[in-house]
Amino acid sequence: MPIRIAIFEDNKLVRESFEAILNGTDGFICTGSYPNCNNLYADLNRSRPDAVLMDIEMNGVNGIKATRMIKEKYSEIKILIQTVFEDDDKIFAAICAGASGYILKKTSPAKLIDALNDLCSGGAPMSPGVAARVLYLFQQFAPAERTDSVAEILSHREKEILSLIKDGYNFHNIADKLFISYDTVRTHVRSIYRKLHVNSINQAIVKAFKHRLI
Repeated sequence: MPIRIAIFEDNKLVRESFEAILNGTDGFICTGSYPNCNNLYADLNRSRPDAVLMDIEMNGVNGIKATRMIKEKYSEIKILIQTVFEDDDKIFAAICAGASGYILKKTSPAKLIDALNDLCSGGAPMSPGVAARVLYLFQQFAPAERTDSVAEILSHREKEILSLIKDGYNFHNIADKLFISYDTVRTHVRSIYRKLHVNSINQAIVKAFKHRLI
C-alpha cells in the first residue's frame, strides 16, 4: 500500500512539482494538494494522509500553527516541514509544535523522497544545515542541571532508543542494532511519548536534551 502524502504549499508551481514527484514515485501517492491550511481539518479528513509535507509561510493559518493543530487532533500523522528558511526561531517553533522533520525547499527530489521514507519509518529527517542549527539550539536551551525525577521516568532501554534516534537511526535500524522487533521499538517510543508528555520524536529529543537524558 503506498504512503499517502498531503501537501500544504501556497506556491502553485512548487505545489504541483511536489505532487508530480510523489505521484511519479513508486510507494507514494499524493492524496491532497492545498494552497493553504485555512480548511485544515476538512482537507485532512478528505485526504487521510499518513504524512504531511508542510510549508511554513502561508496566508491565514501558517505552517507552524497548522502543525500544532494536526498533532493535537491527529497525533499519528507525521509532518515534514519544508521551507526556504534556515531561521533558528522557525526551526525551534516547528519542532516544538510537533514536526517530525525539517528540510529546505532546495532539497533535490531524490533527497525529498529519502526524507519522506525516513519520516514514515520513524526517523526525523533534516537538511544538514538545519540539523546543525538544531543541535546548537538544544545546547543553548538545555539547562545545566539535570532533573532526576524526569531522568528516572525512562527505562534504560527507552533512553538507549532515544539516543539512537537522536543519532539518526530510524525504527528499522534500531530494531536491527538492538536485536529487537520493529514493533517493540514502536512500543518503547509510544511509552517515551507518554512519559515525557510529547507527541513527536523531535519534541522527545528536545525534552531529553533539556533534562540531560541523552
